[in-house]
Amino acid sequence: KEAASHQAEADKVRQVKNAEAEAEARYLSGMGVARQRMAIVQGLQSSVAEFSQEVEGATPKDVMDILLLSQYFDTLSTVGANSLILEHDPATVAKLQRQVGVSFLRDGSGKDLLS
Repeated sequence: KEAASHQAEADKVRQVKNAEAEAEARYLSGMGVARQRMAIVQGLQSSVAEFSQEVEGATPKDVMDILLLSQYFDTLSTVGANSLILEHDPATVAKLQRQVGVSFLRDGSGKDLLS
């Protein structure tokens, strides 16, 4: 009887430790994703700034438009390879551009990240 009690307690401790380890792994994975996204944003900001300075007359918006169009075509390529159908017309690209502008180019306070 006492051995069964000790075994049950050991199983409980093992389950708690496994749950804690899984929680820590998920936390660390989330931190990695956050760092990756931050690096992407910093890289984009740097690229936009450099391109705007090196190409006369180019604005950060022009650069972001080029990047967005490039990403859109990459997505079409990837999706097309999987035999899926995407709506493809200029209005779709313009709508996507507006959504990206609202979602990604502003921080939580509404400040333009490209400024």
